[in-house]
Amino acid sequence: MRRLFPVTEETAARTREDAEWSLAELAEAYAYPALGPAAGPGGPGVWLRANMVSTLDGAGQHDGRSHPISGAADMRIFGTLRALADVVVVGAETVRQEGYRPARARAEFAAARQAAGQGPAPAIAVVSAGLDLDFSLPLYASPLVPTLILTGAAAPPDRIAAAQQAGVRVVTAGDGVGVEPARAVRALAELGHTRLLTEGGPRLLGQLVAAGVLDELCLTVAPMLTAGDAQRIAGGPPVAVPQRFVLASLLEEEGFLFGRYRRS
Repeated sequence: MRRLFPVTEETAARTREDAEWSLAELAEAYAYPALGPAAGPGGPGVWLRANMVSTLDGAGQHDGRSHPISGAADMRIFGTLRALADVVVVGAETVRQEGYRPARARAEFAAARQAAGQGPAPAIAVVSAGLDLDFSLPLYASPLVPTLILTGAAAPPDRIAAAQQAGVRVVTAGDGVGVEPARAVRALAELGHTRLLTEGGPRLLGQLVAAGVLDELCLTVAPMLTAGDAQRIAGGPPVAVPQRFVLASLLEEEGFLFGRYRRS
């Protein structure tokens, strides 16, 4: 892996195109910013980043899943971003399509997480309006850290009861049937989760963008072409004015580009 931006004498000296970065180096490259009293638009001391992958022709999935357009370096970064986060926020459809399982504890990050006051692994927070979820799956029935569900006040009471019976914590983040992104971010912060990571899918990311609560986008551009009609990384209605982000860093390995963009 090599760093394309920003490049200093120090980074140029230690970066070789044929060298695989250690997990510690990746963690340093993707460290969350210091969460001061006005860290991001989601609220004081909160930072929401997204991690997504796209092909050269703009497809965020192939056959309904992101894994076919990923690669080894992308998966190392994927794991690192999870290890840095307090909670991973993901849409219910993505949970079903990608076969989500509980986040696992990783020995390589145990000391760093303990020093940061984090649990052994990030919690998974599933965004769902109807709670049409199989609560017997390991994600809900046997996670290392209890799974959360973000939903609206009008969610079906019987499904809320089923979730709670399975040991899932249900968090209300909307007055209707759906979730209001800004309220979801605040609700997670109130639970002590201030380093937030979302892995989509496209509809959820689009909602976060439209609500103006996204602080950072970690985007992998895969050197692949798929054609077809696959979704982009973000869907839903367009924003009134395009939101400007600035490039914070850019890495490359085997033709994959790993960009990190922050709100300008």
